[in-house]
Amino acid sequence: MADLKLEALRKVYDNGHVAVAGATFDIADGEFLVLVGPSGCGKSTLLRMIAGLESISSGTLAIGGRVVNDVAPKDRDIAMVFQSYALYPHMSVYDNLAFGLKLRDVPRAEVDRRVREAAQTLELASMLERKPGQLSGGQRQRVALGRALVRDPSVFLLDEPLSNLDARLRLGMRVELARLHRRVGTTMVYVTHDQIEAMTLGQRIVVMKDGEIQQIDTPMNLYAKPANLFVAGFLGSPAMNLLRGRVIDDGRPWLETGHARLPLDGTPELARLSRAARGELVAGLRPEDLAPAQADAPTSVLRAELDLVEPVGNEIFLNLRCGDDAIVARVPPQDLPAPGTTMTLAFDPARIHLFDATSGNRL
Repeated sequence: MADLKLEALRKVYDNGHVAVAGATFDIADGEFLVLVGPSGCGKSTLLRMIAGLESISSGTLAIGGRVVNDVAPKDRDIAMVFQSYALYPHMSVYDNLAFGLKLRDVPRAEVDRRVREAAQTLELASMLERKPGQLSGGQRQRVALGRALVRDPSVFLLDEPLSNLDARLRLGMRVELARLHRRVGTTMVYVTHDQIEAMTLGQRIVVMKDGEIQQIDTPMNLYAKPANLFVAGFLGSPAMNLLRGRVIDDGRPWLETGHARLPLDGTPELARLSRAARGELVAGLRPEDLAPAQADAPTSVLRAELDLVEPVGNEIFLNLRCGDDAIVARVPPQDLPAPGTTMTLAFDPARIHLFDATSGNRL
């Protein structure tokens, strides 16, 4: 196992495009870290720089205390799992797992030990004689993981390994990946555009946009205290509701959106920040913090027109419009009015998140 240290790591292509604009962070020995962001944000490029498949324009990359900027991929003691399984269709599962070790002239007895150990860990022991065409998608992905596992690397790099699987298999493989990490304890760096995968797998998450790191933190800290509007809107399903308005103070600070008034004194800190900011602000409310108001509703309410009701079993998503703003509420199963009805939604003003309207940064 090994730790990683990235210092101002930068990738600029010949045409001037900046794919990674200076990444600086550490990855602890044995940590499961996830790089997440939309397509084109630079997360896969950064992973490939760690692997040695992309050259480093500037900055320093160290693995296990050794600077590896100019070290060949094969000498970095890493193993990479790609989006494509890339299995040899004419070989058995056993031979697919063993192939890389045989190329490195590992003794036959050691090859057999490692292959069978990996197969046991990934529950492939009964499938070693099968060909890839006889396996399900999830089983083929496990073989691809096993091919990396048998090398016993210091670092695992995984580039969207579950994106070819259907929703049910993705869920199962997420559980298997988390279990695998607990078993082997190897440092893992995982790339995905799926924020659910990031939240459920990562011990820490690096959120990226346009080649720049937006925030690095644990999943729950990212959810509870997003650093800016991008993180607030990207993490969470459904995403955080964002309402833009102007602060007014008539003895009590409010956010006036044109179609709603949100109290900004839910906590002393919120009141202080809103009064200090003045001008335009953006208020955020998570969907689960909105609920249909009861008869004895508090004063903190929003009135919005119900557009669509999405029942998903144990909860219901309410898609509504508050003036020009689309908002979503997440509520338990219950009787609801018909679409087109104006609803009153209650919320706790202490749950409001505040962001600067110009910079997008959290206040």
